[in-house]
Amino acid sequence: MSNPLDLDRIAIHDWGTHPCYPSDLRDRLAAADDDRAYVVRDAADLDDCDAVVTLYHHDAFPDAVEWVHCVRSGYDDFPLDAYEDAGVLVTNSTGVAGDLVGESAIALVLSLAKGLHLYRDQQAEREWSRLPVERPFELGRSSACVVGLGQLGGGVASRVNALGMSVTGVDVRPVSQLGLEAVHDVVQLERAVAESRFVVLTTPLTPDTRGLVDADVFAAMRDDAYLVNVSRGAVVDQDALLAALDAGEIAGAALDVFDEEPLPASSPLWDRDDVVVTPHAAAQSDNHGEKLARLVETNAARLTAGRDPWNRVV
Repeated sequence: MSNPLDLDRIAIHDWGTHPCYPSDLRDRLAAADDDRAYVVRDAADLDDCDAVVTLYHHDAFPDAVEWVHCVRSGYDDFPLDAYEDAGVLVTNSTGVAGDLVGESAIALVLSLAKGLHLYRDQQAEREWSRLPVERPFELGRSSACVVGLGQLGGGVASRVNALGMSVTGVDVRPVSQLGLEAVHDVVQLERAVAESRFVVLTTPLTPDTRGLVDADVFAAMRDDAYLVNVSRGAVVDQDALLAALDAGEIAGAALDVFDEEPLPASSPLWDRDDVVVTPHAAAQSDNHGEKLARLVETNAARLTAGRDPWNRVV
């Protein structure tokens, strides 16, 4: 990049509360950056702004600002051609949530292995009852296959490896093995998941990964295996998942993401004791806003200096 951007005023889109409060992010940025103003705004109120930090795409953005930063790693809802045609830079937050999602994935793996979610359900009923002795199992004697070995997948792989698990991975490109026993190409997905007790999904949602985990993949999994999804809901064929659970093709699942969010009250996933449901919260942490502020501040400084930003998408 050669032309510096004038970034006098950057909007924080008023997106709600997840994954952090827009007002908190604004305050952190204002305290760290004396060169520009940060304001919380609606998508329709950007006339005096040069850039916007947002959770989701809005049609107003390409015509309103010079730079859009997505606070997520995923940007599948952003029409990149429209931004490119308008000459608008788009960056994302790859790397910010890697540690946070990795820790949440490990928490879900531990809950499934030890049945902690079942004990929590019993607590609500004041029921003192241990699981059958054959139900909990030792992670150090178990295996995991991590599907998607980017920032999120690398964070998960290193953590399950630290628990003593045998770990393999799946990706669409050659990657460092990250201490894994093997890395498979995505066309070998069924073979890759066949021997793993846990299949952890950390792949981005793209046209190629939509519905990637389908009935054939579930049929290839062990009948005592668990699916953990901390990527995007549409990566999994939900009807195929429910059929696999009903048929006993897999033992259960922990799902942080869903094809439709919030998960409808009518979804049968709510009522299953073999499924853990969390509300797309794997990346939440009291320091998420701090991590985002550092990235946005760094990119603002780079762009005003005429340098390429980190995590440029277009």
